[in-house]
Amino acid sequence: MTSVTQAKFVELDLEALATAPGRVVVFLSGDGPLDKGARRVNRLTRGALERVRDSEGFAKMKAGDAVELPWPSGMAAEAVQVVRLDRRAPVLDVRKAGGAIGKAGAGKPVLVVANTIRHGEELALGAMLRAYKFNPHRTGEAGEVKEGSLTFTVNKVEEATGKADTLAALAEGVFMTRDLVNEPSNVLTTTEFASRLKEMEAIGLEVTVLEEAELEELGMRALLGVGQGSESPSKVVVMEWKGGDKDARPFALIGKGVVFDTGGISLKPAGGMEDMTMDMGGAGTVAGAMKALALRKANANVVGIVGLVENMPDGRAQRPGDIVASMKGDTIEVINTDAEGRLVLCDIMWYAQEKYNPAGMIDLATLTGAIIIGLGNENTGVFSNDDALCKSFLKAAEVEGEGAWRMPLGAAYDKLLKSDKADMKNVGGRAAGSITAAQFLQRFVKDGTPWIHLDIAGTATASSGTPLAPKGATGWGVLALNRLIADLQEG
Repeated sequence: MTSVTQAKFVELDLEALATAPGRVVVFLSGDGPLDKGARRVNRLTRGALERVRDSEGFAKMKAGDAVELPWPSGMAAEAVQVVRLDRRAPVLDVRKAGGAIGKAGAGKPVLVVANTIRHGEELALGAMLRAYKFNPHRTGEAGEVKEGSLTFTVNKVEEATGKADTLAALAEGVFMTRDLVNEPSNVLTTTEFASRLKEMEAIGLEVTVLEEAELEELGMRALLGVGQGSESPSKVVVMEWKGGDKDARPFALIGKGVVFDTGGISLKPAGGMEDMTMDMGGAGTVAGAMKALALRKANANVVGIVGLVENMPDGRAQRPGDIVASMKGDTIEVINTDAEGRLVLCDIMWYAQEKYNPAGMIDLATLTGAIIIGLGNENTGVFSNDDALCKSFLKAAEVEGEGAWRMPLGAAYDKLLKSDKADMKNVGGRAAGSITAAQFLQRFVKDGTPWIHLDIAGTATASSGTPLAPKGATGWGVLALNRLIADLQEG
């Protein structure tokens, strides 16, 4: 797994700023005097920080933006990074500033003079998250793993250090999700995926891998039908974290894990098919969230369940027109084999409710292209049968800066799923494609179970870098789910 550069917190040593190697980071606000650290750097660089502050360029900078002063005279550092940030900046601006630090300083020693910054832990988290690089398959210099360091000077060292393990746990969870989603499918087979999840027993999770024979016995024929054309065996992996009261019902996180999606017999166009390595993004997010919860030893009971399959065209592959029976017992006419994610989810959602009677349930899936048409890449589509749970999740996502937007559900959409031959079809046509997918899943939610469906097709990956992630997998949802669990079970 890609390693996290964990933040360290120390007292400010003004004399050490002159000899610090690598990079030194200071902050300038739109008004007010320079802080002690910045004044020291300003003297060492013969007034360079004052000239930056008084420049037209600085006036145009937004909160969290940064400029470079390379090879500053009077200092050993290779660069001074000057970040615009008010002392009482909002949390997300602070995290964005941390992202600028992590992006520029990845693989290098970085000393951040953060004594006057409120929410310094958010600064550290942003830097840790943005320092991520996925390069295990590159050779030569591009594939080298360079060890860096992130050191923050703060006023309350003991208090900040007490938060370091939690910050690292969150970053580790996000990194796991990103690593899984970024992996090519010839590496991350269903077997390899399950193996990586099994390894999390070392951090206290109870992990069970259900093989095809067990899934057949359970009646998961909707899930099994998706993977029957692949040489990679279909699996369901159950991850349990039992950190709460012994008798407390767990919260369930459910993830779609299609390690590669050709569309099956309903074959996708060739252009862009290489991106379908990310179609296990829901399972990747569940795995990352479970890792974060376990590493920070959450006082909560949570079960994560992921369905791992590969959707391939083959002589044995599922055909359009096939009818399969779900674990619930409902029958499904498969109109389009490329609408496979809901067939995976419906069985493991039912399994979660039958076995664990969860206090609430959230499924995550890169489910529909239609959600990208509707919301672009800025927001995940949120569908729910429970206003209170939905409100709690939307609040958690907002606090974490992870875009989410509630979408409608309604009985009027059910008629689009009506089948003449089975209990339902797996698609309802082009109209309201994301909504009919959610309506399909809702049929597998028991009365009284609070439920959210998250369509992360537009947010699981980014075609260009974001403030907290490079191009590729974003790790969207790990932070929001972690906060939701904290709010619901640990608050």
